[in-house]
This record gives sequence, C-alpha cells and structure tokens, in this order.
Amino acid sequence: MQQSLNSTKNRQAAIKPRSTNTSVLKNLFSGTFLEPLLSDFKIIFERDPAARNWLEVVFCYPGLHALCLHRLAHWLHCRGVGFIPRLISHLARFLTGIEIHPGAEIGKGVFIDHGMGVVIGETAIVGNYTLIYQGVTLGGTGKESGKRHPTVGNNVVVGAGAKVLGNIQISDRVRIGAGSIVLRDVPPDATVVGIPGRIISPKQKVNLHPLEHGKLPDDQATVISSLLSRIEKLEQQLQTPNIQPQDKELLTKNH
Repeated sequence: MQQSLNSTKNRQAAIKPRSTNTSVLKNLFSGTFLEPLLSDFKIIFERDPAARNWLEVVFCYPGLHALCLHRLAHWLHCRGVGFIPRLISHLARFLTGIEIHPGAEIGKGVFIDHGMGVVIGETAIVGNYTLIYQGVTLGGTGKESGKRHPTVGNNVVVGAGAKVLGNIQISDRVRIGAGSIVLRDVPPDATVVGIPGRIISPKQKVNLHPLEHGKLPDDQATVISSLLSRIEKLEQQLQTPNIQPQDKELLTKNH
C-alpha cells in the first residue's frame, strides 16, 4: 500500500512540471499573443503601397521584426524574467535600428514604417493602429521615476523625426507633423506641428488618409504669407511719390 502511494506521488511530481511547461506554451501561443502579431502583419498591406507580397513583408520589413521581438521581450518582462528581455531588445536594436524597451506597451496593428532611429521608452504606451515613421522618439524629459514617457492613443500618426517627450497624453486620431517636438497633452482629432508643437487644427473637418502628410494644415505659414503680401504693398506705396492736390495744380500751371 505504501509503495503504491509513493509511486502515485512520484507520477504527480513528474506530471506537474510538464503541465507547467504546457501552460506556458499555451499562453505564449494563445490568441492574446498571436493576435497582435497578425494585426501588425495585415496593417502593412493597408498602409504601405510598396508591400507587394507576404514574403517581402516577412523578410524585408524591420518594423515588423522589431515588433515581433518586442512582444516576446515584453511577455518575458511582464513575468519577471531578468536580463533576457533587455538582451532581446538590444538584439532587435542591432538588427533593425529600432529600440523598444521591453516595458513599453504596444497595441495591435502598429506599423513602424522604415523605422531606423525609432526609440520607445520603458513606460511608453502606444495605442492600436498607430503609424510611426523613422526617427521618432517617445521618450522622457528627466530622471524622474514612475510613468515618465508618453501615452499615445489609437489611430495616431507620428511623422518622421518627431519627438514626443514626457508623461503626456496624445489622444486618439492625432496627427503629429514631421520634425515636431510635442511637450504637452494633445486633444483628440488634432494636428500638431512645429517646435515646440502647436495645435493648429483642433478638429479635422475632413478625414485624411494617414499617408497624406502633404495636406497637413499650417496656420503659421498662412500668417507669414499674409504678412509678406502686406509688406510688399507697403513697399509699393513707399516707392510711389505722394503728390498732394496743390502740387498737382502747380505742375499743371507750369506745363
């Protein structure tokens, strides 16, 4: 009887690590892990006209590679694994030129186009279907602890070279122009351009395609254009001699 009990315990002890390993694999390859990857893959065909077939996307898109490695590193980071997530992040940076801290939260359907020089900090949060171009930084502004990186909403477009710094909120459907530096919260459906970033279009009257950067409004350029036209008019008035009515009578008498 005692031998049978001992054999039963040994079998249970042998089954426990196997069940633990299978549960880890199930969590790793479950829908919650694979769904964002499939969304990242599909969104490339919607937003990049150069994507012709799945082979090019799988093997030639560094943004997709960086996101795949980041999701693995983030999964390990959330489970308290040390060193390995940072090593994966460093490897992704070496292979793709894109640096994403394992602690950053990236939503599904995110597209990092070209991607060289993109930096996403530890406490940054990127919403679903966000479009990020090369040279973008989602960083902090100091050595403060806690949440120190931006939170980016859904369907946001961040133009090439833009910097979004600090613990700020970028709301849904915001468009950030190329080269802008954003240091303050941005309301939904707004357009931000300039250094520092200025909200030039609080509400978009027309829903523009994410790739149509050339149609971003620029109120400052409009103001400068009106000032230049005003200066030209003033210069023309200065060059034209002001002849008074009395002077005109003298001129006519002399002639």
